[in-house]
Amino acid sequence: MNLIASPFESIEHAVIWPLILFSVTTWGLALLKGVQFTRLKTQDRKFHKRFWTASSLDSAAELAQSQPGAAARVALAGYAAIQVPEGLQATDLSQSINHQDRLERALRQQIVRERRSLESGLAILASIGSTSPFIGLFGTVWGIMSALKGISAAGSASLETVAGPIGAALVATGVGIAVAVPAVLVYNYFLRRLKLTAADLDDFAHDFYSLAQKNAFRVLLHPVLNKPGATVAGQKVKEAS
Repeated sequence: MNLIASPFESIEHAVIWPLILFSVTTWGLALLKGVQFTRLKTQDRKFHKRFWTASSLDSAAELAQSQPGAAARVALAGYAAIQVPEGLQATDLSQSINHQDRLERALRQQIVRERRSLESGLAILASIGSTSPFIGLFGTVWGIMSALKGISAAGSASLETVAGPIGAALVATGVGIAVAVPAVLVYNYFLRRLKLTAADLDDFAHDFYSLAQKNAFRVLLHPVLNKPGATVAGQKVKEAS
């Protein structure tokens, strides 16, 4: 089988090329997701270390704005939900909402957004892992049908006549399995890392909620939260690109 010289000579060739593309996609996503999760883990570790050494919840507000990472964005969403203007009584409707309920909702929504960011690409890996064997099997079945027709037309059923065409057709199934196995393994690996990251964010959100409870679900409006690009009460905290 010469895939380069005759890429579409037979249905097996036409099937193997998409499988090769799937394999390249799998390893590319594995590299990208590996970098994403490793960078996020490093960022969150640094943020946790600095956050828990802060003297108070109010003093850690600037840290949440300046530090990257999922945990920092969850904290920033929490600050945005419970901040109040310093020395002023809020009169708008956003401040009339119960701060406890608003904090709980903001933390939950931000964790969901972080999960969506981390889940990007995993559906592709799952699709490749589940469909590649069947795509390869399709090429094999079609190739065997063509081989049997050729053998029938030749009027010979010797081992030399049968082994070559059918063996070439079976290659498609082998390629499909070879593509599917890494995709499934990579998917399961990053799915586990996603669950661990989400659990860490849930734990941090619970701790942040407890700290906010000690502050009566109120923090003074920190100057850094008024800078351009910062989140204010009632607005969503967007994920970092």
